[in-house]
Amino acid sequence: MSDYREMWSRLSLDVELHQQLLDSMGRKFGEQVLRQQNRPQRLRYFDDVIRGAHTARVQELIDHRNAGGKVIGTFCIYVPDEIALALGVTPVALCGGTPFSIPYAERTLPRDICPLIKSTLGLAFSKTCPYAPVKDMAVGETTCDAKKKTWDFLGKVANFHVMEVPQKKQATDAALWQAEVVAFAQRLEQLTSRALEAEELSKAIRLVNRKRKALARLYSYRKSEQPPISGTDALVVMQAALNDDAARFCGKLEGLNEELEERLTRGISVADGRSRRVMIAGCPSVMGNWKMHHLIETSGAVVVCDETCTGTRYFEDLVAEQDGSVEQQLRAIAERYMKIDCACFSPNEERIENILRLAKEYRVHGVVQYVLQYCHGYNVEALNVARALKEEGIPGLKIETDYSEEDTGQLRTRIEAFLERT
Repeated sequence: MSDYREMWSRLSLDVELHQQLLDSMGRKFGEQVLRQQNRPQRLRYFDDVIRGAHTARVQELIDHRNAGGKVIGTFCIYVPDEIALALGVTPVALCGGTPFSIPYAERTLPRDICPLIKSTLGLAFSKTCPYAPVKDMAVGETTCDAKKKTWDFLGKVANFHVMEVPQKKQATDAALWQAEVVAFAQRLEQLTSRALEAEELSKAIRLVNRKRKALARLYSYRKSEQPPISGTDALVVMQAALNDDAARFCGKLEGLNEELEERLTRGISVADGRSRRVMIAGCPSVMGNWKMHHLIETSGAVVVCDETCTGTRYFEDLVAEQDGSVEQQLRAIAERYMKIDCACFSPNEERIENILRLAKEYRVHGVVQYVLQYCHGYNVEALNVARALKEEGIPGLKIETDYSEEDTGQLRTRIEAFLERT
C-alpha cells in the first residue's frame, strides 16, 4: 500500500482523507458483499476489481497514458465505449456510490440534488478521486436537469464534453443523436490526434458486443429456479464492467459463467425454494453502493434481475456488426444507444413494456422500484410503472433513498412486509 500512497501523493490527492474513504468503502464491501455465503470461487477476480479501483487500476491507467494512450471519464452508459476503444482511449466510470464524499459536494452544490452527483463531485472536490488527475477528458450527458447544470459548472474548469441526449424517440430525435455520436467521435479524434478507422471501429464494436453477450449469459443463469449467483454478486460484476479493461473483463466473466453453468448442473444455489424472487427497477447502483441488494437479500429474497443502468440497460441490444465505412458503423452505434430506455424520455412506454417483459422472463414475485432521492425522472415515472405492475398482478414497492445507512432499519421493515405479501 505504501507504493500506492506514493502514487496518490504524486496525483495530488489528500492521502490521509483518501485512506479514510477506502477504509469506509472497504468496511461496507466486507459487510454487504464478502460476508455472503456460498459465493462462486471465480468472483474473487471481480472483488479485486472493486478493491483495486483506486490502486492497481489507477496505476494501469497511468501506464496507459505514459505509453501514449488517453483516458476519459464518463458518467453514463450513453457514452459509446466503442468509439473510445477504437481510438486507443480507455473509458472509466466516474460515478460515486459512497456517502463519504457527499458533505464535500454540499459545500458547493445544493443539498437537494441526487446523491450520485454529489458523491461523484464530492470525490473530486475533496481530492479523493484518483481518476480526476488521470483522465484527459470527461464526458457528460443531458439525462437530467441536475446533471446538465453541473456540467455547465464543470465545463468552466475542466476538459469537458457534453452529449445531448434527446427527450423523445422520433425521427428528428434520432437525427440529433446521430449528430451527437459523430461529434463525440470528432472530439476524440482531436484529443488523440488520430483518425477513426473503420477496421479499428469494427474490432471495438465486436469487443463491446462480446462483453454484452457475456453479461447476458450471466443474467440467463439468474432466470433459473435455483440461481447460482446472488443479485449482490451480479451487481459487483456489473460495477466491475464499468471500470475494468474490456478484453480482460470479458475473459474473466466468461470463466465465471462456466463456473455458474457447473454450479447450476450440480444444483448449487444461493437461494432455496422459499426465497422470493425480486427484480430491482430504476436507478443504478454504482461502485460503493450495495445497499438495496443487501437489504433485500438479507430479508429472505434473492434479486434475480436489475432493470437499471447497472443491469439490463447496460447490455441489452447489440451494435450491428458490419465491415462498412466509419459513417455506417457510427450510425449503427447511434441506433443501438438510442434503444436505451432511460427515464429522461417522454413518453416512455418502451421502458414500461421492458419492465413487464423482464418480470415475466425472470419469473419474479415482486418488483422493487429503487429511486435515488431527488431523481425526479424515475420518481415520477414510478407512477406509470406501479400502475402497469398492478394491471398485470405483479406486486410492487417503491423505495426512495440515498446512500446513507440512516434509514436501513425502516427500509428493512418495509421490504420484509412487502416480501410477506408477495
